[in-house]
Amino acid sequence: MDRFDLKIIEQLQRNDNLSIAQLAEGIGLSVTPCWRRIQRLEKEGVIEKRIAVLNPEKLNLGLTVFVMIKTDKHNQAWLDAFKEAVQSFPEVMEVNRLAGEFDYLLKVITRDNQSFDAFYKRLIAKIELSNVTSCFSMEQVKKTTELPLGDVI
Repeated sequence: MDRFDLKIIEQLQRNDNLSIAQLAEGIGLSVTPCWRRIQRLEKEGVIEKRIAVLNPEKLNLGLTVFVMIKTDKHNQAWLDAFKEAVQSFPEVMEVNRLAGEFDYLLKVITRDNQSFDAFYKRLIAKIELSNVTSCFSMEQVKKTTELPLGDVI
């Protein structure tokens, strides 16, 4: 990856609506080499997919809950069942396996307390957990989808 590739992904993660011509001009390449680089970055998996970022509140999905999970099961069968369970819930936006006091952290987005409670009941019915702690987000102070690319090259 060189500086042109880095400029391409930097621009695309800010605004994927740019035409190839606009992108090429902005980074100092002609259209064809810019397009080829994008194709290569997609093929290599650097660019995973292009998506629209939606506003959850405009869609009546204003409640964000961080769910911290502990388990006393540390075997492959439980892990496979857990992965299958969390994949089946559209409310689960992210799942991270942690080092430390908790084993997993889920980011859950839902309408309100009642819909979160319904999610919680479906979750605990699907997979055995030893401890679940939920933290309700009061305010989102920062939100970005842009990766920090300053140290990539």
